[in-house]
Amino acid sequence: MAPYHRTAAFLSWFLSLLLCLLVVNAQDPETSITYFQNLPARLFFFDDTTNMIYHDVVEGNVYVSTNEGKSWERAPDIPESTISMVIEHPFDNRYAFALGKGMTHYRTEDRGRTWRRFDMPIAPAYTARPLSFHSDPTKYGYILYQGTSCDRSGWGAVCHDETYYTKEAFSDEPKLLLGETTRCQFAHSSKDFKHDAHPDLIYCVAFDTSTSTGSHSLSQSRLFSTTDFFEGDNKVEDLGIGKNAKGVIAFAIVSKFAVVAMKDLSTGSEGDMLLYVTVDTVNWAKAQFPHATSARLRENAYTIVESTTHSLAVDVVLQQQSSIGTLFVSNSNGTYFVESLKDTNRNDMGYVDYENLYGVEGVGIANVVANAQEVEGGTAQKQLKSLITFDDGSNWSRIRPPSVDSDGRRIPCDPVDDSCSLHLHSVTTPHNFGRIFSSTAPGFAMGVGSIGEYLRTYDECDTFLSTDTGVSWSMIRRDAHKYEFGDQGSILVVVNDEEGVDTIRYSTDLGRNWKSFNLGIKMRARALTTVPDSTSQKFVLLGQIARRDQVGNQGRYAVIFLDFATLRRRQCTQNDLERWYARTLSNTECLMGHRQWYMRRKPDADCYIGHKFEDPVGHEENCPCTDEDYECDYNYVRNGRECVPVGPEPIPAGVCTNDRPEQTYLGSSGYRLIPGNTCDRNRGVKKDDKIEKPCSQAQPPEGEVKHQTFEFPALIVQEAYFKDSTTILVRLSDNSIWQSSNEGYTWGRLYSDKQFLAFYLHSYSNDRAYLISNTNTFYYTTDTGKSWYLMEAPLVPNTFGAQVMHFHPLNSDYLIWTGNQGCEGGATECHAEAYYSRDNGRHWTFIEKYVRNCQWARDAELKIDRTQILCESYRDKVGNQRAFGQTGVPLELVGGTDFFAKKRKLFDHVVGFAKFSEYLIVAEYVQARQSLELQVSLDGKTFATGMFPPSMRPTQHAYTILESSTMSVFLHVTTSEPPSPYWGNILKSNSNGTYFGLSADNVNRDERGYVDFEKMIGLDGIALINIVANPTEAAVTGKKVLQSRITHNDGGTWKPLPPPTVDSVGLPYECDRTSCALHVHGYTERFDPRATYSTPSVPGLLMAVGNVGESLAPYTDCDTFLSRDGGFTWEEVQKDAHLWEFGDSGSILVMANDEVPTDHVLFSTDEGKNWREYKFSDEKMRVRSIVTVPSDTSRRFVLLGQFQRSTTSVAIQIDFSALTSRQCVLSVDDPGHDDFELWSPSEERTERCLFGRQTLYHRRVRDTNCVVGNQPKAAEKVVKNCVCSATDFECEFNYLRNDAGECVLVEGAQALPNDPETPCRAGEDYWYERTAYRKIPYSSCEGGPRPDRGAAHVCPGFKAHGAFFWWTVILLPFAFTALVGYWYYRRSGLARGTIRLPGDTMSSRYRASSDSGLLGTLASIPWFVVGLAGIGWEYVSSRTEGLMGRVTPRRGYRNVPVDEDAQILRFEDEE
Repeated sequence: MAPYHRTAAFLSWFLSLLLCLLVVNAQDPETSITYFQNLPARLFFFDDTTNMIYHDVVEGNVYVSTNEGKSWERAPDIPESTISMVIEHPFDNRYAFALGKGMTHYRTEDRGRTWRRFDMPIAPAYTARPLSFHSDPTKYGYILYQGTSCDRSGWGAVCHDETYYTKEAFSDEPKLLLGETTRCQFAHSSKDFKHDAHPDLIYCVAFDTSTSTGSHSLSQSRLFSTTDFFEGDNKVEDLGIGKNAKGVIAFAIVSKFAVVAMKDLSTGSEGDMLLYVTVDTVNWAKAQFPHATSARLRENAYTIVESTTHSLAVDVVLQQQSSIGTLFVSNSNGTYFVESLKDTNRNDMGYVDYENLYGVEGVGIANVVANAQEVEGGTAQKQLKSLITFDDGSNWSRIRPPSVDSDGRRIPCDPVDDSCSLHLHSVTTPHNFGRIFSSTAPGFAMGVGSIGEYLRTYDECDTFLSTDTGVSWSMIRRDAHKYEFGDQGSILVVVNDEEGVDTIRYSTDLGRNWKSFNLGIKMRARALTTVPDSTSQKFVLLGQIARRDQVGNQGRYAVIFLDFATLRRRQCTQNDLERWYARTLSNTECLMGHRQWYMRRKPDADCYIGHKFEDPVGHEENCPCTDEDYECDYNYVRNGRECVPVGPEPIPAGVCTNDRPEQTYLGSSGYRLIPGNTCDRNRGVKKDDKIEKPCSQAQPPEGEVKHQTFEFPALIVQEAYFKDSTTILVRLSDNSIWQSSNEGYTWGRLYSDKQFLAFYLHSYSNDRAYLISNTNTFYYTTDTGKSWYLMEAPLVPNTFGAQVMHFHPLNSDYLIWTGNQGCEGGATECHAEAYYSRDNGRHWTFIEKYVRNCQWARDAELKIDRTQILCESYRDKVGNQRAFGQTGVPLELVGGTDFFAKKRKLFDHVVGFAKFSEYLIVAEYVQARQSLELQVSLDGKTFATGMFPPSMRPTQHAYTILESSTMSVFLHVTTSEPPSPYWGNILKSNSNGTYFGLSADNVNRDERGYVDFEKMIGLDGIALINIVANPTEAAVTGKKVLQSRITHNDGGTWKPLPPPTVDSVGLPYECDRTSCALHVHGYTERFDPRATYSTPSVPGLLMAVGNVGESLAPYTDCDTFLSRDGGFTWEEVQKDAHLWEFGDSGSILVMANDEVPTDHVLFSTDEGKNWREYKFSDEKMRVRSIVTVPSDTSRRFVLLGQFQRSTTSVAIQIDFSALTSRQCVLSVDDPGHDDFELWSPSEERTERCLFGRQTLYHRRVRDTNCVVGNQPKAAEKVVKNCVCSATDFECEFNYLRNDAGECVLVEGAQALPNDPETPCRAGEDYWYERTAYRKIPYSSCEGGPRPDRGAAHVCPGFKAHGAFFWWTVILLPFAFTALVGYWYYRRSGLARGTIRLPGDTMSSRYRASSDSGLLGTLASIPWFVVGLAGIGWEYVSSRTEGLMGRVTPRRGYRNVPVDEDAQILRFEDEE
């Protein structure tokens, strides 16, 4: 070849190569690297702009980039090392605020280019977000500033928070809004919380008093509101509960809901939290959770998770482990919750593995603890599983894994198998900024996880991608990676998250193919992000450089700018886009009445979207309305799948008139369209159309009474209300079960094809019940019968007379089932077996066979091992158990902890055991003596033998354990000998249930063992008994003469009931001698043993059937009596014997004749002073019982009985709701000017005190006609503890009272020996010799004469050597440390107490336990220095906030309808 041609060829080749190199270089991303010395506390974009902020909190500097992170410079107008926090304006992307450590701060109004200084009177508060903004664009300058003001005194300070406001973004002079605040927020601070409230409405959680010490009582914390910045309008929000709206912990706006967290400070509360919700700022309602006992909101034990615009989601800790929760989802107004998912995974900070996928309604991913039982038992580490929902939490399913890995090889398990699923790391293990799985790119989701039965550790996981919102997944990379979406999903970027790397990988075809790009430096990725709406082709990678890889003086941290616009792809056209429908599963396409779809790029289109800062637009197609689009209308409740009325429907005046009984009106169908639902009614179901109803079903005019009659097909054999509910269950003699959800207004049969042997209401969870069938299946409800579910039992119910189900007081899912085994036909091995379940019957575990009774050892007040099970188990495990009673096979008592895995025999031979209050009582049979011994335990492990007076040992006697609510056990020991009728003595124990002394003798009982003994509900220490006045004669004749007695000092003394002077018609009684008294029929004669003398809703009110005379007359010769003062005085209210019931906290009383059939009831609205008659039928019925809601707070009653013509039962609901509409007014702070009065049970006594204290109760004024309703009751008020008197003491063991009222030693008995150990071990200075008296355990009297104390002796040991000396030796080394810690505590402002909100990293680990006493305090002092260091660290960490907690997420995270301040509402006790 000629040289010319060779030269030309060479030039052509060189130019081609150069062009290729240029083209290749042009197809690589552009990069730029900036180095920093520290990780950022905040790294965020100004919304819809290319400007970024990098806040180095360690140096206190702010850096700004105006080109999406390509270059950075320090904010020029802000002095170095001055900034502790940077907060962007959420509603105006021009503004951000750099808050200094003191009172000087800076503002930018041009996205960080320039900054201007402003000053505040006080420094910012130690909270994650001290600024609150107004959402109205025209009020961008309306900002609330929370700061801390400290009053310094010497070398300490007392601090509290104050809130200031500005209307011009701090260009004006800030003004004080309110002092003593913990949080203030504009009502208009969320675009989703839409309401018609005043534009300047502000809510503040603040204390209603100031303090000079810096600390407050939690009861002083309330929710305040104002519409004029508290200049004139200062309102305390009553949340619909009046002045009881105190103890407010936090306020937040979540989606369309405003939520208040409040601690229950009512009497008897265990510190549970209450949530109150509003959607309109006007009407507040308490959030109602199912299984109310176990779903208690406790401090730091619930999290309001990411919620939608049509439901609120709350994760509640129900288990013992604080890291396992249960997810609940609300109805449309956020007030009623249903269980959505059990055993959710959460961490100790309260964050929950739950996230909705952005842009697609109803899709979410959660992690559950698959082995929750083992974790709770402390025997295993968590095994997590991931689940996905496509219908807003109504149903959850496993995530189906891909069939091949990223290399195209088959995965090691079968994707069809349920044990082969995809599991993803979630919120509790965050590994990048913002949302965990999804972005604003429609349908795209990525995650780090593993395939198999459980989720592996993070560094054992791989990276997965879904392009259809979680329906299907593919593995895109081996190993865990950080990931990010760009250009609406047309660019995917990942970087290895397990080790230091110098390469990133990216895909432009939805993850099908991946390219790598070398960064030029090796680093450990810390974060990967882009603009919040994921519409840019530029990314920012934050990494940490190892020391060995550092070059020169470059910083340890690098921000790498990545620009993929240099790939020079073409921009997409309309032909490159396709319509993509969300939720493609056939059964969940429609949610809230519509389908969603987006336009997005086709997978094979090689182009970029390019619509920067334009969010993808979601489109909706309305679906035909279905049943799921409707909810119950107002005044209706759900009963199964139906909505039933709660009572007669309110209608406008004049619609129905009395002159036309056949008249009708158009009323509610019971349904309404769910608010926000967009379904097409014309193409679907119209369940909310009005329907024609007879006027007889409408609510009557005020002052009238209505009734409703329902006849059952058989006799009623069992009935019960759910506690705190309007739902009642009835079982008939034909084994059918009927339910009414509206207090007997309407009835429906449950499962007409099933036969039920019994039903059980859960003993500790008010809204659970179980229907026991005649097979090995049962039905259960967790929502007071609104829905029932079928569950399989391990065996058919037992036929040995044992209770089939037992319940746990702490965990409502813990069940014990006792059933038959081997009893079919004439089996010779028929016996009972017990099983337990820890998940409400889903799985059962064997406990023991040949048992008579198995129960959880733990009781509500018997606080022993929660895993312990007690079983009465026959020693011999062979043969037919039915014959054991005749053959004398011993019945052993076996106790087993760790759910009976560690069992031991407690007693060789027992008659039985019982749990009463804090006592576990066992009746042991001692074979050697052939006698009974009573064994008492307070811990379920150690037992003490009960000691009895010599003549009253229950060795050969039947006994009945009566009651224990006043720190003592009452025991009835039968003393009469067969064939005499039954009576016996009531014995009362000391406080630990071991020594029993005589309280009353010859007390009546019946052949079943029931005793005429009843304590008054609501007033401790008051009880009534009937005694046999003629024991000698009755032993011969068999006829008992009964007399009534009452005690007002817990059985210390018993007195006759004082008779009234005249009867109900004003005539004097024939019996007017001193021996005459009032005598009442007791427990042994009642048709329904639940019909008590008293009611918990009205303190002091008693009703009874009896007579005035020298002894109790036959029931049909008696009349009806009432006492308003705890039995001190009585009045006859009606002739003849009547059944009675209390309603609406005593504002209405109802009676029905109990001697003959009747057609009417009597009712009184003034506690028996006047009575009116209401006729409910033209046909007379024999009323067997009158029932109402267990709390006696309703004005609706149900009569149960039979018509004379019928052999079946009838239920007649009588509704007194329309008698009056005026609500009773209760003013605790201003008694005497409301509808209630203060009353004391000691008003009629010569002694002013009862149980050593003077107590006042609130009760409705007798003549006031108003409705009490469900308003919270005022707590009893202890005025003072009294000086001890004779009524505060009772006879010691082996002593009894003589005729003079003195305690004397029983003839032939010995007094107890002295006991110096017990008081000295309890820390007393002295111990006293025993006397004939002992103090009543329940008495709180102080000082005065102490007949229970003999000679005093100094306690040996510690006390004898002088307390002052030992306290000095112990405490002096720590005194200085404590003072230093206290000074710092006050100075730092930490004394305010902490409210847990998102981003707030203040730890609770140093918080003292609420039940810690002196020993706990002493034990904590040596660690005070550690605690002090912890407080110091918390100060730094609260400023730094950590990388993961403070970087602003994508816009998708902010646009999800969750206020950033409310994603987690957690708090600590402020008391």
